[in-house]
Amino acid sequence: MLLIHDNTAEAALIQAMLAGTHTVEWVTCLSDGLECLQRKGGGAVIVNLSLSDRQGFAIFERVVLAAPYIPIVVLGTVADEDVARRAVQQGAHDYLLREHLDQYSLRRALHYAIQRTAADEALFLEKDRVRVTLNLIGDAVLSTDIAGNVTDLNPVAERMTGWSRREAIGQSLADVFQIIDGATCETARNPLELVIQDNTTVGLTTNRILIRCDGSESVIEDSAALIHDRDAQMTGVVIVFRDLKETRTMVDKMSYLAQHDGLTGLPNRMLLNDRLAQAIATANRHDTHLAVLFVDVDRFKHINDSLGHAIGDQLLQSVAARLVACVRGTDTVSRQGGDEFVILLSDVTNTKNAAISAAKIMAALRMPHEVAAHTLDISTSIGISTYPKDGWDAETLLASADAAMYHAKEHGRNQYQFFQHAMSVRAVERQSLEESLRRALERQEFVLHYQPKIHLETGMITGVEALVRWQHPERGLISPAHFVPIAEDCGCMLPLGQWTLREACWQARTWQDMGLWPAHMAVNISAAEFRSKGFLDGVRIILQETRLDPGCLEIELTESVLMQEVESTTAMLGALKTMGVQLAVDDFGTGYSSLSYLRRFPIDTIKIDRSFVRNIRVDADAATIVSAVINMGKSLNQRVIGEGVETQDQCAFLQAHGCDEGQGYYFGRPVDAAEFAKVLGTGGSDVVLKTWVGTAPPREQDTPSHDLSM
Repeated sequence: MLLIHDNTAEAALIQAMLAGTHTVEWVTCLSDGLECLQRKGGGAVIVNLSLSDRQGFAIFERVVLAAPYIPIVVLGTVADEDVARRAVQQGAHDYLLREHLDQYSLRRALHYAIQRTAADEALFLEKDRVRVTLNLIGDAVLSTDIAGNVTDLNPVAERMTGWSRREAIGQSLADVFQIIDGATCETARNPLELVIQDNTTVGLTTNRILIRCDGSESVIEDSAALIHDRDAQMTGVVIVFRDLKETRTMVDKMSYLAQHDGLTGLPNRMLLNDRLAQAIATANRHDTHLAVLFVDVDRFKHINDSLGHAIGDQLLQSVAARLVACVRGTDTVSRQGGDEFVILLSDVTNTKNAAISAAKIMAALRMPHEVAAHTLDISTSIGISTYPKDGWDAETLLASADAAMYHAKEHGRNQYQFFQHAMSVRAVERQSLEESLRRALERQEFVLHYQPKIHLETGMITGVEALVRWQHPERGLISPAHFVPIAEDCGCMLPLGQWTLREACWQARTWQDMGLWPAHMAVNISAAEFRSKGFLDGVRIILQETRLDPGCLEIELTESVLMQEVESTTAMLGALKTMGVQLAVDDFGTGYSSLSYLRRFPIDTIKIDRSFVRNIRVDADAATIVSAVINMGKSLNQRVIGEGVETQDQCAFLQAHGCDEGQGYYFGRPVDAAEFAKVLGTGGSDVVLKTWVGTAPPREQDTPSHDLSM
């Protein structure tokens, strides 16, 4: 507490009176007091109205200017009483007469002064909080006194009425808040009158029109409530109102978003179901037909994984635009999610019309898509169902088209298929297989089989390829031809590929430790793996974990994988070669390789696709291609392997044309690690004998010749 007093005796008395309750700092002149307030502030000020350097009311004016929020008690004589009262009117909290000063009155005056200041501060903070809240909320708020004069508006109310707060305060509510009934166009009853009459809150009233001060109109809804004082007496009204145009716009927007895909703007699943139900009802009444086309972008997940979701999203937008351009305005193109689209052809005369539309769509989507800096070539698989042949309701028609689409995928993609009832059984089986596949890794149901690569001059094993098999608990051994396409579609390829690579490297290291080791362990890498962000680090970590020499690992990549994103492919292959890993091109001849690119790639081995080897003796073109690939490989200093060798004639042709190695059922079928270890333990003599006598093991019916594609 600051005491400003130039009478030493009285100052000492005041300090004694406050001993134990307040810490008192005493100064004798106004200038020192003002300097102290500026420097340290204070909890309260006691100031004498008669000082050596200033007299009377001017003293209080200087103190209150220096400390506007600190409680001030003034001291004066009976002669100063009028000045003291004036000081209280201007903000002093109390005054005491020096002639009657005692401890009780002094302490009481200070106590109430401090309490009053604290209450004033709390009230200010509460008012400020309310003011900030009113300024931030989205609704307009207007208040009046009981006479109907405006006492306050928040910024939203200012904007909606056109009145500024300064101009509106004190004006009649009827002038500031002019409303008419939207139905009758008559002046609506004043909310103030309604709440006073019923002494209760009036709920939201719709279909009211607010007339702004400039004459413009807006449709609003409003509510009003009474304000009461402590004695429950009505003191005024608060009116809350909002612009329904903004609300209706938001409702319309939310409704649109609920029925449309956020990425493409196409109708979503919900809106499609509604339109399909309406189309079925119309077709039923008029005895007409409709078709549902289920469109899926082939290998879209690979694009997402390799180029990123931003590029994938732009591709989907391009696909959506072309689909809309391919159909009539009366048809519906919808996005079901991911890369799946459904097209409703609302009026078709026969199945031929649906086939024409499907072919048109496939042709349009096959044209290159320019996305960012990429030129993307895609294909689609389309399933078609028709009403009423393939279903009487929306759910059945969609399920039928979905089943037909998966049938198109299973038969090579890039085609359309009409639904047939047998597909339903396959669709259910596929769904069951997909559910089992998602849990197969956790249950350790995958195993690796191994197939030898044979040097065609010596007949000895030069390497081995790891081939994944699914040991299903109920269906038995399942080949990759049956489950890899499903794994690609449902996103299981990355974990499955990583497991395959790690398991193959562990097995190679195990055979090395046993002294049984061919030159290379080959593992086929899928596009999803090769384009994934962590692929290189994953290979490096697996080699470190298994302690396998990188030169013993051969990574096989198909021609189509290599030719996508050539620049990034070159960088990836270079990084693998830097590690010391061997690289092979699998299924060579089936893609669209450019020889100039192949020369840039650090490839060690070319594997001639089995389709050419199979037809060596029956197709002159196939024989010419095989011979050309062998010669090309030699000119590039690359090993050449003939895949799918199944007969002695095929083996002899490859030998005669200088092919380095062969692989296929003629030399040995894929077997598990234990069986293959026995072959390695004999130095490969069993395989050599089979080669020379020409007795190949029987082919497995469930393991077609392309089962090396994993």
